[in-house]
Amino acid sequence: MPGPVAILGGTGQLGFGLALRLAHAGTGVIIGSRDAARAEEAAHRALGAVPGGDIRGLANDEATAAAAQVVVLAVPFSSQAATLKGLAEVLREDQIVLDATVPLAPAIGGKPTQLVGVWQGSAAQQAQSLVPKGVRVVSGLHTLSADLLADLEHPLDQDTLICGDRKADKQVVIELLSVIDGLRAVDGGRLEQSRIAESLTAMLIGVNIRHKTHAGIRITGIE
Repeated sequence: MPGPVAILGGTGQLGFGLALRLAHAGTGVIIGSRDAARAEEAAHRALGAVPGGDIRGLANDEATAAAAQVVVLAVPFSSQAATLKGLAEVLREDQIVLDATVPLAPAIGGKPTQLVGVWQGSAAQQAQSLVPKGVRVVSGLHTLSADLLADLEHPLDQDTLICGDRKADKQVVIELLSVIDGLRAVDGGRLEQSRIAESLTAMLIGVNIRHKTHAGIRITGIE
């Protein structure tokens, strides 16, 4: 894919791990944060793990404006709406937002193994309602362990479900993620299916707590 990928929330665990994996595979990455200084610090740390990688740190709006086709949203659910509303002037019609948000209950003081209801049906559908007209939302990355992503020595060997209303948009995201060794992106259907994919995060958190591991998922029976 030509041009860099912006990862908003790239200073957090999931976003930072994704930045490392993409940069390690040779993809240009812009780590975004509300605080430009934090983004620059995260980019510096990432370069320590991926020497020579194409990695920069910018404020969220600058990262989005500098991104090519894909902008990854890897922020907590409590920050999703404010982050997207703040990008209304910089998101472009040719861009795809890859939303990794999960409406976990800690956003309202609950347990991490519980979800909160979202009026639109899922966090991804809420994102679609918040982005400017012409910007398409695709969801994914819900079942990946942030800890494993950040450990470049650890093979992933797992799948992630990609949901969206346009096959072409999902294919762009699938091709982007396919550069990460050991990760397979699987078309999970329309954006409304994100409600199911997002719920898997809460289930896996419970599995990980009980078994003291970093579980993922594999879809069998498809090539």
